[in-house]
Amino acid sequence: MNDAIRAIVAGQLGREPQGFERVAVWRGDRPAVIQVAPIVAKKPFPTLFWLVDEALNLAIDRLEAGGLIAEFQALIDADPTIRDLMLVDHREHNKLRQRLWSVAQEETILQLGFEKVFASRGVGGIASQDRIRCLHTWFASHLVVRNTIGTLLEPKLDAKLLDLLRTDPDFEPVK
Repeated sequence: MNDAIRAIVAGQLGREPQGFERVAVWRGDRPAVIQVAPIVAKKPFPTLFWLVDEALNLAIDRLEAGGLIAEFQALIDADPTIRDLMLVDHREHNKLRQRLWSVAQEETILQLGFEKVFASRGVGGIASQDRIRCLHTWFASHLVVRNTIGTLLEPKLDAKLLDLLRTDPDFEPVK
């Protein structure tokens, strides 16, 4: 990745990006979702995708502040079908995360004894896989590979926020 893209992401985050591996999704010529390394500073970082698009982050911040996590959680708690779909999303996310690891990353995870951490953490690195912790990480993942929570969230967002989003042509999430 080049320094210009890293600088854009740093500006979007307001800090230097830790573990930034590559852009997974773009909005025009700006990164929207980045892929993050599984090990950052010799610690497990199970959040595979990070939403860096400022407009989407703000919109999701507002929805979370308005109680959308609680609304979605009540829906999940009341509907076993949605809960089961979430569990499938977590399992598929774990498989994707492992497919995206380099050989060196996998060796480091094994050497440091973190394989159980990654096996037990799903979308957004959450351990309680029937709970929603963060809509941002769900939506970042959804923009790469559709998921249940992203599908519920998408109609709550202004459709203009989804304009110009495209997966990076060099990023192949599903092999």
